[in-house]
Amino acid sequence: MLLFLIFLLACLCAGMTGYLFPTGDWYSRLRKPDWTPPNWAFPVVWTTLYLFMAIAGARVASIGGPGATTALAFWALQIAANTLWTPTVFGQHRLRLGLGVIGLLWIAVFGAMIAHWSVSTFAGLLFLPYLVWVSIAAALNAALIRLNPGEAR
Repeated sequence: MLLFLIFLLACLCAGMTGYLFPTGDWYSRLRKPDWTPPNWAFPVVWTTLYLFMAIAGARVASIGGPGATTALAFWALQIAANTLWTPTVFGQHRLRLGLGVIGLLWIAVFGAMIAHWSVSTFAGLLFLPYLVWVSIAAALNAALIRLNPGEAR
């Protein structure tokens, strides 16, 4: 339980960037693709994903053994990249740099999924919805650049 709470606290710290750097007027004025998820979906999805990440990390940390070190290193990389994206895009309004950050995040989440899977199939599966969501977010980030070339620094 303590391991889960530690991983959950790390996720909550990452999630706080949404509170510290809200989307605001700048984002609401941007042209967005028709398939942009509704605003209510973001907190629901992120809450679920953060719970899944915490469960997966705690499970792998408690199992240990071969592959756990690599899995936890990828876990640390993905939460760091996750934490960096929101201030980059919503704080600094840097869509192009945000696309680079989310590219790193995608690689880290994919690596975490594979590495967690090698220790626990269940832990690896918990990263699958996260990979799907980051893929959607990356496509949205790229679409925002295309639809808003004047804002795409």
